[in-house]
Amino acid sequence: MRGEVHFDMGFRAMYAADSSNYRQLPIGVILPRDAADVEAAMAACRATGAAVLPRGAGTSLAGQCANVAVVFDFSKYMNRLGAIDPDAKLATVEPGIVLDRLREAAEVHHLTYAPDPATHSRCTLGGMIGNNSCGVHGLLGGKVATPRKCPGRDAPSRRLLRPSTSTNVAASAGYSSSTDGAKTTLAPSALASAQSASKVRG
Repeated sequence: MRGEVHFDMGFRAMYAADSSNYRQLPIGVILPRDAADVEAAMAACRATGAAVLPRGAGTSLAGQCANVAVVFDFSKYMNRLGAIDPDAKLATVEPGIVLDRLREAAEVHHLTYAPDPATHSRCTLGGMIGNNSCGVHGLLGGKVATPRKCPGRDAPSRRLLRPSTSTNVAASAGYSSSTDGAKTTLAPSALASAQSASKVRG
């Protein structure tokens, strides 16, 4: 692996909690640099029967990031924006990208990513997919896994993102579910693609 692998007590203690009051000491911590690292680490976990816990920014309030598992933290290295296709309203990102970085890049094309948790300045897209996040505008735009058309002008073109996998890194591990006919991987994935929504102009 090119990334970092930590089984020392210091690192495990740092990843034992999220923003909730829950505490669980993880087995170890993986900071992958690329898809090959994710595949190698997932294979090792599968071979040893170790549970896997993908982690975003640790902003969860209900203990989603705390468990006796091998924690995958994508935020340090796998946090890049691949590309934005404004015509298709599609962005390809790595799971560790912070939501605000994606929204800033989409703004250039007068687009936005509709789910907007209060932690938008630090939460990651991978964490949002895992938690099926929404935010204060959830009734308008829906959640990550259940996009809806926004009311108002250009309603047919304003559609919230529907996450899907660009790679098959973790599908074989059985951590996937079906959303509107599109496969949404909830285990570590090297890339995610997201359908954006047009900015609402008042």
